[in-house]
Amino acid sequence: MRCLPPRSARGRFVPLVVSSSNHERPRGLVLRQAQHERVYGSVGRAMLAIGGAPSAGCAVIALLVCALSCTSGRESKTAGEASRDAPDRHAFAPVLLPDLSRASESVRRQLRDAYGSLTERIGEPGTTTSQLAQAYGHMGMLLMAAEYPDEAEACFIDAQALAPDDIRWPYYLGHSYKTRGETLKSVAAFERALRLQPDDQATLVWLAGAYLDQGKPEAAEPLLTRALARQPQSAPALFGLGRAALARSAYADAVQYLERALSLDPRAAAIQYPLAMAYRGLGDMDKAEAHMRLRGPGELGPRDPLMLELGSVLESAVAYEVRGAKALDERDWAAAAASFRKGVELAPNEPSLHHKLGTALFMRGDARGAIDQFEEALRLSPGFAKANYSLGVLMGSNGRPDKAIEHLSAAVRDDPAYVEARLRLADVLRATGRLAPALAQYELAAKLDPRAADAPFGYAITLIALKRYQQARDRLLEGMKGYPDQLMFAHALVRLLAAVPDERVRDGRAAMRLMQDLRAKEPRTPELDDMMAMTLAELGQCGEAVTWERDAIGAAERAGRTDLVRRMAGNLLRYERGRPCRAAWGDQYGGLLQ
Repeated sequence: MRCLPPRSARGRFVPLVVSSSNHERPRGLVLRQAQHERVYGSVGRAMLAIGGAPSAGCAVIALLVCALSCTSGRESKTAGEASRDAPDRHAFAPVLLPDLSRASESVRRQLRDAYGSLTERIGEPGTTTSQLAQAYGHMGMLLMAAEYPDEAEACFIDAQALAPDDIRWPYYLGHSYKTRGETLKSVAAFERALRLQPDDQATLVWLAGAYLDQGKPEAAEPLLTRALARQPQSAPALFGLGRAALARSAYADAVQYLERALSLDPRAAAIQYPLAMAYRGLGDMDKAEAHMRLRGPGELGPRDPLMLELGSVLESAVAYEVRGAKALDERDWAAAAASFRKGVELAPNEPSLHHKLGTALFMRGDARGAIDQFEEALRLSPGFAKANYSLGVLMGSNGRPDKAIEHLSAAVRDDPAYVEARLRLADVLRATGRLAPALAQYELAAKLDPRAADAPFGYAITLIALKRYQQARDRLLEGMKGYPDQLMFAHALVRLLAAVPDERVRDGRAAMRLMQDLRAKEPRTPELDDMMAMTLAELGQCGEAVTWERDAIGAAERAGRTDLVRRMAGNLLRYERGRPCRAAWGDQYGGLLQ
């Protein structure tokens, strides 16, 4: 390893050779706090404040610097003379360039270039404190992004000492300590960052999470409450409040917070375990077991601009993946594709990069390019469920249902808990008339994720296709109760009650009651007018039905909805002849009642 020399008080540099074990304290070297502060001054106090002491290498460097300044021209000085000549700048910790053999060539080049640049900055007498802080901080960011946390820590400590009002350096230290499991140091660093920017959303959430990891919900809750007040739709803040409530055995509050978090971020597997524990605390074992089956690794973090910046500093496959993901979030498909393509160039054997590039290409409208990337991802990793899912979706949209079923079946085989793939498989099976297998897939999806409204809805629609109308009606009623914000259940039930061939199920008055409720909740649309016409015709009011249907057709024509116009024209003809509708489903639900 190579080591950058420390800078003395007068701009001189002390040439030192520090071994790779310089982070280990030599036996017998003990610095009391008083000695530590005498050698390091205010910087030493800052180091102690964040829970860490400098390495033995730092101590040796500082002592040598003091020795050189104290023995310049004579053996010793008086206490007063020594005080006048004491260093007023930081005796920097050595920055080690680590073993880079496991890094890619591009990463090695960047780290060496940054190391050389930092060396030059240190050697230039005109370098300002701000410039030096930025150089140390940038080096630390590169090292942290390249997963060299020990070396990054030394850089951030130096940057923090040089620029104590810059939130970045304690913030990155907090994350570095968090990754290494050093909770006490992480808390201290995040606390310092929060003092610098008291309303920083990411710091509020991460510090609260660190308090929760320490078993201190009472310290975490005020921070999370502030975070939620600033961003009421913050799933991470709600998740943290749920964890805090769970730690206090306030199970009902925990369920409320965690369910809200899950509704905002349904794919966050980290929410499932504490939610299962909260339901268990309430004695609801069915829901506890359902959420326990969905638990998974990971954490739920806030939108984090500083960490996004850190993730993009390296010219590496990972950095380009981070940039591409950010561009996807911003719906900048071209930028996302460009970033993922550069990532693929650096890591051509990484299947996830090919899959993400395929996704970006598909969103840009390049279906052929997307298929090529998905197929390459599968070639590299035959069990890659997401690639099979994406190919299944594309094949289904291209009118190749058999290939869609093949890929979607492979996706759920390789990842049995992949709810989206199971739902799409069920949809394709239903659309191709394979109704019994479709029912089975919808049922499995509903068990895997009770929050997935598409599963019980698809199940009910498949029952209609099987002419099991009474069961379908009951399932739709259950769906309305279980998913009150999902109006598709009420829409389907209106059509079923107004137009189903089975007289035991058909009920025009019940359909009208539902329609009145829907009209109070929704803006007027061609679909809603069509449903009203259908209901009026069932009640024998065909003249009014004609008026509503003509309005629906006019609105659909103005919106360019030719699919609706064709279907509604058939309904209009029936009403003009005084006949009710018995073809309740159009293209939206696969023509199941036509």
